[in-house]
Amino acid sequence: MTGPLRALQQTATLAWRSLVQIRHNPWELGDYSIQPILFLVLFLYVFGGAVAGTPEDYLTFVLPGVIVMNMMFVTVYVGHGLNTDLTKGVFDRLRALPIPRWSPLAGRIVGDLVKQALCIVLLMAVGFLLGYRLEGPFVALLAMTALLLVFALAASWMMVLVGVVSKDPEHVQLFGFTALFPVTFVSNVFVPVETMPGWLQGFVQINPVSVLTEAARGLLAGGPVLAPVLGSLAWALAITAVFAPLSVWALNRRLAKG
Repeated sequence: MTGPLRALQQTATLAWRSLVQIRHNPWELGDYSIQPILFLVLFLYVFGGAVAGTPEDYLTFVLPGVIVMNMMFVTVYVGHGLNTDLTKGVFDRLRALPIPRWSPLAGRIVGDLVKQALCIVLLMAVGFLLGYRLEGPFVALLAMTALLLVFALAASWMMVLVGVVSKDPEHVQLFGFTALFPVTFVSNVFVPVETMPGWLQGFVQINPVSVLTEAARGLLAGGPVLAPVLGSLAWALAITAVFAPLSVWALNRRLAKG
């Protein structure tokens, strides 16, 4: 039986494997870096004046939202990578090795969290270059990063389920992005809630993306922190409680069918 320390080492090795795979798929690196930067710059200079008066003022509002939106989109690659391993038989070969059964899945998710952290650092660096300035202590930035990674871990379980039930990687991206687009865009990521129609505001206010974005803004720029942070953690717990068991069940069922 594999000991706990050895199991963690094996999981770290599999996480590293998911990271180095980017070399063979450089377009994925573009989704992690170029795409969110384009979103930030385009929305900042195209809509910044209309929404906030000046691009400089809009940057304070939109940067946390773009980071949250990108975090949600990046989780799709957990399901994409898992599905690729399943359809090509890699997952079966990994399970045949003397490693814990959970290591391949855990390694995939841990590797994704490392990518998430790198994306946050990249977008914050671009934000600073564009003129963004922290209004709170540096520890608030670390707290925001930790909160986003906790939520990313929860959201990854949704994409694990999509990756398991999809027949090929292309369908993972189709289903994943189709599900995420309305949740991310019908939120407070780009515009204040009060500018939306009244019938839409109720949904936007309880949308987990909106709650997480409000928490990120509060930590970075000052404002309400406790309620949105607790709300984000509650959403993360609820998503994990629902999708983690479903994902494991679906994965075991697919593996049992062979």
